Amino acid sequence: MSRMGDVLAGFHAAWEFESDSVLIRYERGLRTPKLLSALGERRIPLAAIGRVTLTEGKRGTVVLRAEPRPGADPLMEAAAGQLKEGCDPYRLVLPAERETLAEYYADELRSRLTDSGPTERFLVDAPEAPLSFKAYDGKASFDGRTVRFRWFWTGASSAKWKAGDQSFAVSALSGVEWRSPEVFEGHLRLLRGEAAPAQADQDPATVVFGLGYGPVHESLPFAAAVLAAVRGRGSTAAVQAATVPAVVAPRRDPADIAERIRHLGELHLAGLVTDEEFSAKKAELLAEL
Repeated sequence: MSRMGDVLAGFHAAWEFESDSVLIRYERGLRTPKLLSALGERRIPLAAIGRVTLTEGKRGTVVLRAEPRPGADPLMEAAAGQLKEGCDPYRLVLPAERETLAEYYADELRSRLTDSGPTERFLVDAPEAPLSFKAYDGKASFDGRTVRFRWFWTGASSAKWKAGDQSFAVSALSGVEWRSPEVFEGHLRLLRGEAAPAQADQDPATVVFGLGYGPVHESLPFAAAVLAAVRGRGSTAAVQAATVPAVVAPRRDPADIAERIRHLGELHLAGLVTDEEFSAKKAELLAEL
């Protein structure tokens, strides 16, 4: 860049140009897309950028976009092209009268790009763990080394309830499949290198989204953090979390345990759980008190 620290401010974000990266700070406010507000700020190494474009936008605006190289950003890899235009963290929308200035910075960026092909590893940091969100059928949490699904009796299928709450070590995963909650059958599926049930609501390695559950600004950063950890390129916080001894889980709320036993009994009466399974799961739940 011409001078380290130059800033180009647009709607919802400001780009600060440095010698080897672009620091993007997203605004926080009611008009800013929730995903951008949740991201806060991101440092994008120039090595992670494959192409820069400047195009005409809507209603008297221009759009400066830095297109990430394939494989450079875990967030974009997890999104897999499903983000709406307004939520694209690589777009900077400016008033049309600033087009000349935007073109100047676009040319400066282009002159410093060295490659547009796929990267061998993630070059952009993933959102930091710990992270959690509520899906329709359970709560998902990630501490940097283990993904946990805790099922909600009001939403989880009998197959998931029968399987019980799930814990998945990062080392046992091969990837992540994120399907936007803004489309039909949105979900977050943990890939383990084996065949999974076709229906997401029947797969204990999947949480299902729904209206108000698993919103993009919560579930996508979560998916990106898990994906980065799976590929061994997690954020510093995630790596540190992997070296921290496990913390003993707090005891469950007795009322929650009682409700889960009640629901288990309903499954038992309906013939969906055998006598042996009912007894074993009931004992497991009671042991958590």
